[in-house]
Amino acid sequence: MTRTAIVTGGTRGIGAAIASGLKQAGYEVAATYRGNDAAAQAFNEETGVAVYKWDVADPGESAAGVEKIEADLGPVDVLVNNAGITRDGMFHKMTFDQWKAVIDTNLGSMFAMTRPVIEGMRTRGHGRIINISSVNGQKGQMGQANYSAAKAGVIGFTKALAQENARKGITVNCVCPGYIDTDMVSGVPEKVLESIVGQIPVGRLGRAQEIASLVVYLASDDAAFVTGSVLSANGGQYMANG
Repeated sequence: MTRTAIVTGGTRGIGAAIASGLKQAGYEVAATYRGNDAAAQAFNEETGVAVYKWDVADPGESAAGVEKIEADLGPVDVLVNNAGITRDGMFHKMTFDQWKAVIDTNLGSMFAMTRPVIEGMRTRGHGRIINISSVNGQKGQMGQANYSAAKAGVIGFTKALAQENARKGITVNCVCPGYIDTDMVSGVPEKVLESIVGQIPVGRLGRAQEIASLVVYLASDDAAFVTGSVLSANGGQYMANG
């Protein structure tokens, strides 16, 4: 039986690698995006992954979007909450709009996207929810009070939801990537990037495919005994216990 997966923010960067990895593993995959139509269309043409456009921070749009995907592809078995944005700035200069945009998209989307799928998963007795946090949600990061707060919240959400749904055959896990070689990171000034890489024991940026492989495992039947876990993939930059 083919299972259906949704990957939010799934047409670029880490999300695109995850969506492609799940597709290659045999899932029916839907990738959501918010704004870049050209990138989404190119991704669809390259991979055959179905793409859907809406704001995952909006509960109404998310419920309608999930309903559309289920009508097109079937009940959702796997949800990867990957969508995220940054609005960096030192907190004493940060505006409420910068704060709210990041909290809404990175943390509010956990509710908006998970709520429409959780009851179906519970009824069917099977589900995989994989939330993408960040190394900066584990250790904090100067200039990212909003982002670090949201990503730390994702970790707490993961652990609570895992406890609530374990007996229903639903696993809920969290992946915390470090600095990955994506468009977002490549936009960092060269000297800053050199400094970041210098703090990573393996001596390089991560690859999006490395995160995707971890997510594909967590989505599989082999990971049925793994739930409530926080998995770090940061090249040794920050070593923490869950």
